[in-house]
Amino acid sequence: MSPRTTAKGIRGNTLWFWVFVGPFVIGLLIFSYLPILWSLVLSFFEARNTVTPTEFVGLRNYADMLTDHNFLSSLGTFSLFAVFIVPLTFVLSLALALLVNQVKIARAFFRSVFFLPTACSYVVASLIWKLSIFNGVRFGLANTVLDWFGIDQIAWLSTVDPPWFWIPIITVRLWLQLGFYMILFIAGLQRISPALYEAAYVDGAKPGWQVFRFITLPQLRATAVAVLILNLIAAYQAFDEFYNLLGNVNFARPPLVYLYGISLGTIQDLGHGSAGALILAAIIMIVTLLQNKIFGFGKAND
Repeated sequence: MSPRTTAKGIRGNTLWFWVFVGPFVIGLLIFSYLPILWSLVLSFFEARNTVTPTEFVGLRNYADMLTDHNFLSSLGTFSLFAVFIVPLTFVLSLALALLVNQVKIARAFFRSVFFLPTACSYVVASLIWKLSIFNGVRFGLANTVLDWFGIDQIAWLSTVDPPWFWIPIITVRLWLQLGFYMILFIAGLQRISPALYEAAYVDGAKPGWQVFRFITLPQLRATAVAVLILNLIAAYQAFDEFYNLLGNVNFARPPLVYLYGISLGTIQDLGHGSAGALILAAIIMIVTLLQNKIFGFGKAND
């Protein structure tokens, strides 16, 4: 094959590459990177009821957000949410993956059953939880079950003391995302060589907890760290379930719900809203880098 023919083939492949990838790159630039860049610009300006910057204020918007009690409280709400949702998702998705991976018959069926909720809209699932399961009336599913045991009805979404509203929020998020992380763990489990288990049994290791602790879990380190990082980022971005179940309430309002109220609510202060969004993005980046440093994501398994 001549050099001219080779060069022509390379140019042809490059052309077809941009034909298929180009529209996605253009969409990414227009709908993701340009809004982020414009949000960065707005964060240094006074911008009320408009997306056009008016008066330059420097870092004042950032200082206001970092001293805003409501914004700091929303970060506290996220922290409490993450304390529950991250460990529960990790443990339950890993348990599901171990169970499904052990199934010999209809394994694909069970994978599909647990993964299907992932395709459901967060808005739709939140409304089902709010209107049918935890609606707080006598004929709601949760209160019907409580009535079978002689327990009084609970106003799930409006009772602050005790904070029963966390149960619908946590359960809807678990139902929606467990299947996705289960698939990640199954992929990690299928990459583990059976020879490791055979060698462990020859050396006298007992099936069950001992093999899981010393063989399975170390081999799943990369997958486990990826699940933790993705889960924590998703928790920081929680919006749909909080907004559709509770609305913009003070007692349970994550950062995105609060920033939505500032930027697109009655205030429409895009300067402070953009500053708060970038602060949140910086926190996510810092936490992700710390996790990467602590757990060694990307390193070869021992």
